[in-house]
Amino acid sequence: MKLRIGIPKGSLQEATLELFARAGLPAYTSGRSYVASTADPEIDCMLIRAQEMARYVEHGAIDAGLTGLDWVIESGLEVVTVSDLIYAKRSRGKVRWVLAAPEDSSIQRAEDLSGKIVATELVKVTRDYFLKKGVEVRVEFSWGATEVKPPMLADAIVEVTETGSSLKANRLRILETVLESNTQLIANKCSYADRDKRRKIDNLALMLQGAMEAQDRVGLMLNVKKENLAAVLAVLPALQKPTISHLSDEDWLAVNTVIDEGAAWNVIPRLKEAQAQGIVEYPLNKVVL
Repeated sequence: MKLRIGIPKGSLQEATLELFARAGLPAYTSGRSYVASTADPEIDCMLIRAQEMARYVEHGAIDAGLTGLDWVIESGLEVVTVSDLIYAKRSRGKVRWVLAAPEDSSIQRAEDLSGKIVATELVKVTRDYFLKKGVEVRVEFSWGATEVKPPMLADAIVEVTETGSSLKANRLRILETVLESNTQLIANKCSYADRDKRRKIDNLALMLQGAMEAQDRVGLMLNVKKENLAAVLAVLPALQKPTISHLSDEDWLAVNTVIDEGAAWNVIPRLKEAQAQGIVEYPLNKVVL
């Protein structure tokens, strides 16, 4: 059995390759090749534009792939959503497709665009958005550099943003959110119905999620006397509850937990004040919830 996985080429490529590596499945690319081998001999990867991923998954050219919810909706094709993976080019958050107009324009809301031109890469979603609002606009496909088109080439745009900084730099004002999107692992219906392929795809989703959960978190191990346990637990934030085990000395306990990496700066000194000893902070590769 050979599983073909699509990795989004372009803005999400590096973040996705890094995620695969953290999950334990590094993908090896060479030069300008669009095919990548992996550490698993049963999995090969192809670099495919996120905008086209759903098409090739739906057609069965690849068994599964990572792309945005936005492009799945835009394609209108039927694929299986295996897992939501909340990461983007610069952050672990969702992205937004927003309606934006020039800062100095009189346009304040979608209804103000009646009879005007809106440029976007997300044509179908944008048309449906205005249709639901009962606003007639001319939606034009944009091949890129959409932010520079208003006001000369378009009256407004629908563009994707993480922080809004690019829109501000081009003196555009966000009017409304058209769609929130995040990365998804999607699969071909027939491939996902195959028992062996489904197990492999589900395992990939599990490991990718585990790598994401481990990001920006660290493990903490420490020892504490039983009489000081309550004070130590009062300091510790945890995913659920810390693991507590007995040591050979019946008066002592071992505590193991996971915390946000940024919290360690404040937590470790407080643990020391609570009489914890032998405190060890260690990196995490995966956290499977």
